[in-house]
Amino acid sequence: MTQITANNITIEYESYGDETGPAMLLVMGLGAQLTYWPMELVEALVARGFRVIRYDNRDIGLSQKFDSAGKISIPWTFIKARFGITPKVPYTLTDMAADAVGLLDALGIDKAHIVGASMGGMISQLIAAEHPGRVLSLTSIMSTTGYRKLPQADKEAMQALTAPLKNTDLDTIRVHGVRIARAIGSPAYPADEADLHQRIESNFKRSFYAAGMPRQMAAIIADGDRRARLAKITAPTLVVHGEADPLVKVECAHDTAQHISGAKLKLFPGMGHDLPVQLVDPMADAISEHAASAVDSVPA
Repeated sequence: MTQITANNITIEYESYGDETGPAMLLVMGLGAQLTYWPMELVEALVARGFRVIRYDNRDIGLSQKFDSAGKISIPWTFIKARFGITPKVPYTLTDMAADAVGLLDALGIDKAHIVGASMGGMISQLIAAEHPGRVLSLTSIMSTTGYRKLPQADKEAMQALTAPLKNTDLDTIRVHGVRIARAIGSPAYPADEADLHQRIESNFKRSFYAAGMPRQMAAIIADGDRRARLAKITAPTLVVHGEADPLVKVECAHDTAQHISGAKLKLFPGMGHDLPVQLVDPMADAISEHAASAVDSVPA
């Protein structure tokens, strides 16, 4: 375990590659540990010359938990937000963005390439909008602007993601995890069944903490529409999305790119709401080429 104090909380992180190389911070999504960044992708980015750092967001994995915040009602939080009432939540996406910047501080990193997936994309957008001096480039993967009139997730995908757990033993979690993976995964790149089972078991043994996910979800709901904040982003931005994403529809990628000045859009046919190993090389190429071009574009 490698833990560090960042933004006054304990953050679990892993660092790969030459520490003198350009830093690339990977920010993961809702209820997902740092291990959801495929090791194959981490290694591919390291091979392209980056120091790659992945970490557990607050309230998940091995980072600090917020048990004292207690349970939160997602339906009630959503209803308040729909009626224009800012819901009271244990913490915000802005707080989570500050965690990431705090991690960079603790590691002595002045600036980094920021890469976020799903909720991690939302957090990364806020890092770029609210801490522009810390961002060399932004890559927002399978994320959105938070604009509520965008197409909603497929019913099957949402049902799988939000299905209540009857038990918390490994067998139950394995069935639950496989259902989610099949419902939101890439139709053109289905995960190998044995590999999928192994990843679920490995993640379960590393950490299982279901209580954090509703609090993270509440932070997403409370954050609302980010489009005005996205307009403030000056970092070179790449928006990456799967054309077959059933959870965060591809229209969300177009909306994100539209509201960030100069943003480029990279779409992968057949990709859903996951990071399939079959796309590791083209994904790593897109991210690394964007990061390199961003640095090259900075005036001497």
